Amino acid sequence: MPKMETANLETELSLFKYDNLEQLPSEYRGLSEEERTERIERALDELGDDVVVLGHNYQRREIVEHADFVGDSYQLSVQAAEADAKYVVFGGVTFMAESADIITDDDQTVILPSMEASCPMAGMAEALQVDAAWERIEAAAPDDDIVPITYMNSYADLKAFCAEQGGAVCTSSNAHRVFEWALERGDKVLFLPDKHLGENTAHRLGLEDETVLWNPWDPEEQDSESVADAKIVLWDGYCQVHERFDVGHVERVREGHPDANVVVHPECRREVVEAADVVGSTATICESIAEADPGETWAVGTEIHLVEHLERWHPEVNVLPLCGDACMDCNAMRQIDPNYLTWVLEELVSGRERNVIEVAPEEKDLAMLALDRMLDL
Repeated sequence: MPKMETANLETELSLFKYDNLEQLPSEYRGLSEEERTERIERALDELGDDVVVLGHNYQRREIVEHADFVGDSYQLSVQAAEADAKYVVFGGVTFMAESADIITDDDQTVILPSMEASCPMAGMAEALQVDAAWERIEAAAPDDDIVPITYMNSYADLKAFCAEQGGAVCTSSNAHRVFEWALERGDKVLFLPDKHLGENTAHRLGLEDETVLWNPWDPEEQDSESVADAKIVLWDGYCQVHERFDVGHVERVREGHPDANVVVHPECRREVVEAADVVGSTATICESIAEADPGETWAVGTEIHLVEHLERWHPEVNVLPLCGDACMDCNAMRQIDPNYLTWVLEELVSGRERNVIEVAPEEKDLAMLALDRMLDL
């Protein structure tokens, strides 16, 4: 295989900045699904074991049907490292590709089909904002040891920041354990960037009355006394897909389907979580449907593409989107168009790397430290 031509890229703050942001070439924009599928499969055959394709659960059907692994972001990164393929093509968003670059070996190259696939929630916790907030929170509670925790759905520089300050990363399934670990080490937790996951975790630990919301867009209005008194400071960020669900959606499902089970992600609002039958990570949602008895009805409160996958994968179960036709797809995931996947794979066949994701070495080491602290639990 010829030597690769790697695109020049640099990292600035928590967003990737490219000298030459490459758009999809015009000849790829009008491909039919049949033609695109044939070209993707041909490219994958030529690349063989040199490439592994990862498809996040929230990706559309045309992406996941070509994926070697389908799942959550961290799980996919681990599978990529274990696969030991030379190239990792991640059908996800930028923070996920960063995580894959952190976890995989140095001789593995991570490629994101479209650089425009950038998670809005991850972008709600920018490096400059977090640095400024940290100073103010420390000033508000000068006698407290503050331990920062970031959700996996964040950029590498935020993971690195948490490691530097003695903190860790968490997932939606282990957030409560990481919170407990942090409060054993310190007096106060700063949790970023998802306030709903933070609030639901605080409630699980019986700390909902010792929680305060930090508004990074108006920090001067923050009540220093309430910050000083709180055990958990929640960053005011959220997932646009999961915040859309409300209690009315749950009520309408129960009216139309009295025997329905409702399962939601902990990124949903607190009142939606309280109204649901089952609350858990994407893996928990998938397991709930997979283990359901034939004929059961399950209303699912998460990204619409996963709901559609579950309908296809488990036709014996009546799977419903919790908010009906109003359910959203993830705007960032939508940027991974199947035509982009065709393009980057054919470029690899031709000896060219496109849209390489590469975390700076020092940042990578620190981010890995924050992940290791989570795994040690």
